[in-house]
Amino acid sequence: MEHTEWDSVFQFVSEPLDMPDAMPEKPVSEKASLAAPPSQMPTPPLSSQDSPTESERELDTIVSVSTTFHPGANLNPLPADLVFISSDAVFFYVHSHQVLGASENGFRALLPAKVSPKSVIKGANSNLDLDFGSIIPLPEPAPVLNIVLHTIYEISFAHYSPALDTLIAAVEALSSYGVPVAQHCAPGSPLYTLLLAQAPIAPLEVYALAAQHDLYELAVPTSAHLLGYHLATLNDEHARKMGAVYLRRLFFLHLGRVDALKRLLLPPPYPHAPTPECDFVEQKKLTRAWALASAYLAWDARPDLSMSAIESALCPLGEHLSCEVCRTALNERIKQLVVQWSVVRRTI
Repeated sequence: MEHTEWDSVFQFVSEPLDMPDAMPEKPVSEKASLAAPPSQMPTPPLSSQDSPTESERELDTIVSVSTTFHPGANLNPLPADLVFISSDAVFFYVHSHQVLGASENGFRALLPAKVSPKSVIKGANSNLDLDFGSIIPLPEPAPVLNIVLHTIYEISFAHYSPALDTLIAAVEALSSYGVPVAQHCAPGSPLYTLLLAQAPIAPLEVYALAAQHDLYELAVPTSAHLLGYHLATLNDEHARKMGAVYLRRLFFLHLGRVDALKRLLLPPPYPHAPTPECDFVEQKKLTRAWALASAYLAWDARPDLSMSAIESALCPLGEHLSCEVCRTALNERIKQLVVQWSVVRRTI
C-alpha cells in the first residue's frame, strides 16, 4: 500500500462469493492467501489446483486515489465525470468542463477522450456500478499532476511544500496542456509564491523558467539573486531556456551595474580651502590615495559588490591623514558613494 502526502489508498472489495453448499471446503493448507504482506513471496499453487477466478483477483485490487480529487470531494456541485491516472497509478477524479475551461488546446487534444466511455468500480457494500466517466492515463507522476489540477481548480497547494523540480515540471505540464502559465503564475498566486521562495536557493533555474514562459513579474525579483553569478559559466541549456530577450537583460544588468560602480568611484573627495597645516599640495596625497583605492575596486568590480567591501577599501585612507578637515571630507565622500551604490538598479 502506497502512502503519500497527496493521496490515500482505497481498497474496494466485492461481496463474498456465494459458494454452493455441496462444494467441499479445501483444506486450510491449500487455501490461497488473499492479502499477503508486501515482504512475503506467495507460494505458487500446485499445478493440480485451479487458477484464481476473476472474483478472487478483484479482492486483491488496490486503487490509489488523490486525497483532494477523489469521488466524494466537494470541488464542484456536479459529480466528477473524468478520471486522470498519473504515471505512478494514482487516480484523480475531475470535471471535464473545469479542465476544458482552463485549457486552450483541449488539454493537449486529450479531451474529448477517445478511450473507454466509463470506469466502473463495485462498491464495498453494494452491487451498484459507479460511473465516473472516461479514464485518461497521463505521463506525469502524481506530485506533478496534483499541482497541475490544483492550479486548474485555483486551489492552494502550498501545504504540500513541493520541491523545485516538481514545481518546474508542473509549469512545463501546464504549458503543454494549454493552460496559460502567466495567468496562473501571477504575483500572489500559490505557484508564484512557491517559485519565488525558491529563488534565493536556485536563482538560475527559477530565472530560466520565468524567462522561458515570459513570467516577467517572477524574473525581475529573481534576477537580483543572480548578481553574484558568473555569466561566463552559463551553460547552453539555461541560455536556450532564457532566450535572447531575457539573456540580454541579465547581461545588461551585470554590465550596467559594473559601469555605474566605476563612474561612482571616479570623483575624489572634494578639496577644502588651503590652511596653514594643509595646502593644495598636501591634499593631492589624498587624491592620489583615492585614485589607487578606487582603481583597485574598479579592477575587480562585481555587480554584487557589497557596501562593506567599499568601506573596507576606502576607510583606511583616513588613517594616514593628519588634517582633520581632509578626514571629514573623506568620510563624507565614502558615505555618499555607499548611498549612490545602494540605489543603483539591482534587477532586470
